[in-house]
Amino acid sequence: GDKRRVGTLRLINSALKDRDIEARGQGKERATDEEILQLLQKMVKQRNDSIAQFVAGKRTDLADAERAELAILGGYLPQRLSEAEIDQAVDAALAAARAAGASGPALIGKAMGALKAQLAGRADMAQVSAKVKARL
Repeated sequence: GDKRRVGTLRLINSALKDRDIEARGQGKERATDEEILQLLQKMVKQRNDSIAQFVAGKRTDLADAERAELAILGGYLPQRLSEAEIDQAVDAALAAARAAGASGPALIGKAMGALKAQLAGRADMAQVSAKVKARL
């Protein structure tokens, strides 16, 4: 009976079907868990962008609707890491990259590569990147 939840789940299902149809044309199989996670993250990013635009346009009714969808989408994403856990992962990745002999821009690249694989879906990678750069 929750129309908002049903509508949001239909949007997710539709996006997954679109992805599968597109992949079929390229000879690929069904979506992997990683691809589904990326799709959900993209939908979350779209909702966040819409909320910012609606708030700027003083359309709180539409912003509230987007926030409700965002809350539903968030229930299907992995639990977010805390700031302390992200800091710990950044420190470990930088130490590993330095141990491998990386320095300068290569250090950032190596650390971000490791962090992207490790934190995918559980942290905002823009925030992680900022933390890596701040530590240098």
